[in-house]
Amino acid sequence: MDFMSARLLIRLQPDGELAWLAQDAHGRALSGATPGAPSAVALARAQRVVVLVPAEDVLLLDTPRVAAQRAQFIKAVPFALEDQLACPVEDLHFAVPDRLADARVAIAVMARDTLRGWLDRLVRDGIRPDAMFAETQVLPHADGSGCILIEDARALWRSAATQAGACDLVGLSDWLAVLAGAPDATTFEIHDFRDAPPLNLPIAASRYHARQHDALAFLAARAAIEPALNLLQGEFAPAHRQAPAQRLWRNAAVLAAAAVILLFVYYGLDCWHLASVSARLDVAARAVLHEGFPEMDKVAGDPRQLMQSALTRMHAGADSGGLAHVLAQIAPVLGSTTRTTLTGLEYHNATLELGLRAPDLQTLDLMRERLANLPGLKVEVTAANSSATGIDGRLRIAGAKP
Repeated sequence: MDFMSARLLIRLQPDGELAWLAQDAHGRALSGATPGAPSAVALARAQRVVVLVPAEDVLLLDTPRVAAQRAQFIKAVPFALEDQLACPVEDLHFAVPDRLADARVAIAVMARDTLRGWLDRLVRDGIRPDAMFAETQVLPHADGSGCILIEDARALWRSAATQAGACDLVGLSDWLAVLAGAPDATTFEIHDFRDAPPLNLPIAASRYHARQHDALAFLAARAAIEPALNLLQGEFAPAHRQAPAQRLWRNAAVLAAAAVILLFVYYGLDCWHLASVSARLDVAARAVLHEGFPEMDKVAGDPRQLMQSALTRMHAGADSGGLAHVLAQIAPVLGSTTRTTLTGLEYHNATLELGLRAPDLQTLDLMRERLANLPGLKVEVTAANSSATGIDGRLRIAGAKP
């Protein structure tokens, strides 16, 4: 096959022989049944591998739902059915539906060794099934209507969800006679895949399809919707299809661990960077403190707190005749004329230096005289430079300290 198949349906015969066919996503057979094991290419291209096993080794029955939770129900089922089984429950495998929806629950029972033998047989041909069903599980049935499948040496029958069996052709009439004598006798539709005349059976057949071909294709068409009761569960649940998901989870875990490590590295680098910035800011704060208050150089402590303390003391000094007092004195004089413009102001050690721009030297000197006439102040011109816009001068005002 050079195409992907949605499902590969394999039938394991009672003698251990295999037959298979591929189906598309709608359950249509892509070819007739092929005897033997499917090729490695066919297995690799199948999205799902389903195996039908001999119905003689699988017992279908039902039991009351003795527990609401599936996990509890699985533990209780062997003991609830122990009286109906000939083998010790420890040697048996019990398959239950994924969902317990009804008051009575369908159960499939088979020997653990038999199921293990089937899986070993399939593995020898590289087959790892995703699901496994008894042949009778895919036979159609309805209320009062069942199905019989007849082949060369054996027959399969199903009259209800958990009433089914397999036998040789010699014993088929005896089985059907028992079923025909039941109060609610079932009418069967018979599909005969022998190249022989129809059998004379002790039942009323709704239809008899003689000389049919390809029993596996017939079963495949009826198994388009898979039964709810997969025999592969518990310790026999397929693990190979979970491997890609497990790899994805492992990769996700590795990525998550790497993300956590990177997060710690990021925060570590961020802390180191912030510590470096803090150190540089501390050095810059010390430089500003030295420039403004050199007398604080030998005082230990946080530069911000030291500067705040110095400013507080300076503010207290201003209230008793410091910078604020001097500014209050000279402000009316500076604001009384538009001929001079204040360009700068520096205050250090109770001395205030003003930068003024005047149109000429006479105006600058007039401003000096007006400021010198204020009580308690001594004013002198420390610089006077000509520029394109006039005279840039500096006045030093002493006497700011009371």
